[in-house]
Amino acid sequence: MLFSTTARSVSGASGFGRRAASTIATKYAKATFGAALSKSQQNLNKVQTELNNLSNLVKKDADVANFVTNPTLSLSERKKALYVIYPKLEGTGAKKEQVSETTKNLLLLLAENGRLSETEGIIEAFNEFVSQYKGELTVTITSATPLPKDILNRLESTLKQSQTAQAAKTLKVENKVNNSILGGLIVDFGDKTIDLSVQSRVTKLNNILTQSV
Repeated sequence: MLFSTTARSVSGASGFGRRAASTIATKYAKATFGAALSKSQQNLNKVQTELNNLSNLVKKDADVANFVTNPTLSLSERKKALYVIYPKLEGTGAKKEQVSETTKNLLLLLAENGRLSETEGIIEAFNEFVSQYKGELTVTITSATPLPKDILNRLESTLKQSQTAQAAKTLKVENKVNNSILGGLIVDFGDKTIDLSVQSRVTKLNNILTQSV
């Protein structure tokens, strides 16, 4: 049964950094991870690819985004929409592959339980579980504008010296852009967040001023 296990919370930063998965999303992700891995490593990789493809579809395809985010759809409409999404996940031509039963079970369960709005958080948490399983450490550096390669390399070299990075088998650095942070950086790695953003400083200053009044 897909949703038969409980999970510990996957840590993440709220606000402008990495989106923290909700408790519900984490449970679905943990159950999906367990179901995928129980079949084979190959199936785990396939499910991860399918879920990441779904994440991209939500961002680029208005119909898929509406299906995931529209709370007014009936159960019947949500189930019908699944059969529109599956072909999009299968690809085209020689690379076309049927969607795995694990992914289908997850999406059907979300549709039946009215939890499709948790899809983004589930995919994020699922990737966290896969990374932990493989001994990977993904460092997400959020900046107001794209960072030059030499800056990213310097940050990566510094991060590799941390105990968290040294305990991992591989280290992957990602640069996400969010102009809302105004400037500075937010660094998410493992269960740690280092908030060096200008927005964070502005918020702290506003809090101090508010308390002083």
